[in-house]
Amino acid sequence: MTTFNLLLIALIQGLTEFLPVSSSAHLILLPSLSNLADQGLVVDVAAHLGTLSAVILYFWTDVRQALAGTLRLMRGKVDTRGAFLALCLLIATIPVVIVGFILKVTGLSDAMRGIAVIGWAMIIFGIVLYWADQKGPVERVAENWTLRHAVIMGLWQAVALIPGTSRSGITITAGRFLGYTRSDAARLSMLMSIPTIIASAALLGLDLIGTADPSALRDIGIVTAMSFVAALFALTLMMRLLKSVSFTPYVIYRLALGSVLLWIAYS
Repeated sequence: MTTFNLLLIALIQGLTEFLPVSSSAHLILLPSLSNLADQGLVVDVAAHLGTLSAVILYFWTDVRQALAGTLRLMRGKVDTRGAFLALCLLIATIPVVIVGFILKVTGLSDAMRGIAVIGWAMIIFGIVLYWADQKGPVERVAENWTLRHAVIMGLWQAVALIPGTSRSGITITAGRFLGYTRSDAARLSMLMSIPTIIASAALLGLDLIGTADPSALRDIGIVTAMSFVAALFALTLMMRLLKSVSFTPYVIYRLALGSVLLWIAYS
């Protein structure tokens, strides 16, 4: 692929990964609506590594606590906030891993990558996000996360395997329904993304075993770096705007893009 194509893919992945607008939908649509070739697994893994690095850096305080807590959790102890956070993240990740594995082995994951599916998902889950954001109570913060809420948000996260749903969008929706503030719902969603992205990258990485091309190191470096910068920018901007702006602008974007996609799909 040309350097321009790599930068474009990395930019789209980075900007949309943590915004509630579905990064997977944009990456699926890119080759479908343009003359660009499908980016392939190598670029996908590189983009995941870039966005993963960005969210870890931005939420490093929470990540450091969870890492320390993971060591205690492995010894069967849940006696610190870090250990409890690590347990909640583990529980919240299980549903998407199980459902993702089932969809992959049955081939349903490929069957759902159509423009019509993405269009409907963009619109339907955009409306659900708007409803949750406008009607959901504002009474909880991330420090009050419970195991029950981790399970609920984890189940919602599994729905994001439908292209166009948006992993961040659906988990933020769940968080708002559960009463978390906008910024804290987003914070929990971003923390949940870390083990999910790791699991996704690992799954994609297994498909690359035996097919890795040393000449692809340049492409990997470009995509990883660009997606990191773009994701960090988008994440920083969104978290700052949430102090004064609702999720409505993202909902409007979802409805507009979803309508265009349905027009394309059914015309």
